[in-house]
Amino acid sequence: MKPFCFANGEIIATEKATIHPMDLGLIRGYGIFDFFRTVNHKPLFLEDYLDRFTASAAKTFLTLKYSREELRTIISELVEKNDLEAGGMRMMLSGGLSDNHFSPAEGKLFIFAESLIFPSEKKYNEGVKLLSLEYIRPIADIKTTNYALAVWHSEGWKRQGAEDVLYHLNGVISESSRSNFFIVKDGQVITPGKDILLGITRKNLMNLAGNVQVRPITLQEALEADEAFISSTTKVLLPVTQIDDHKIGTGKPGPVTIDLLQRFKELEKEISY
Repeated sequence: MKPFCFANGEIIATEKATIHPMDLGLIRGYGIFDFFRTVNHKPLFLEDYLDRFTASAAKTFLTLKYSREELRTIISELVEKNDLEAGGMRMMLSGGLSDNHFSPAEGKLFIFAESLIFPSEKKYNEGVKLLSLEYIRPIADIKTTNYALAVWHSEGWKRQGAEDVLYHLNGVISESSRSNFFIVKDGQVITPGKDILLGITRKNLMNLAGNVQVRPITLQEALEADEAFISSTTKVLLPVTQIDDHKIGTGKPGPVTIDLLQRFKELEKEISY
């Protein structure tokens, strides 16, 4: 965590940020957040993230007292004050202090600057393993702070050498716990469009790939895919070469996956310079 954050309506030392212990964010796990990266001190795809954050606030009935322009100004000041050349920024809006300890109230806005740790080069070169899990995130189109199941389940991933889980219900895949999911079959890129968070990295990868099919993907289809990968802000695009005990394709990152990752890196350079 970087030394300065936005809390209590001002930029302060991060260590001084506080939240009331009866805030719904703590006692009910009710709140929203969003997370984006900076490259060369510039926030990547900021307008897309602001779109999603403000929409999430409206959908969860949480009051966001700051305009987009005010949020841009705060973010710019935090980037400069933390000298955040390449890092992450986390916007959080808590559920607030509720009279009945249940209904959404006026939440508290935090914006934190963070260091980033990307997956290792080995994971990009060799791919990762996912574990299938029958589950759908509640209100999946909103980036809520409720990750209780994933956090609890993560201890099992480590023991089984997995990167994450792959959610599915009745044999139909939705997403990973923190990433969107894609497969490639006969050169065609395919991704689910239901019961998912509409990822910003997902959106930009789809633009780069062109002609992406958005449709239900069965777990069986994923196992029979030529390639698979997950996408997120902190992973960009990470090849998936194994689901449970089943090897995907050749068991190595495929050409479509490798090409998309390289093209996304080029896009980042274009935007940030």
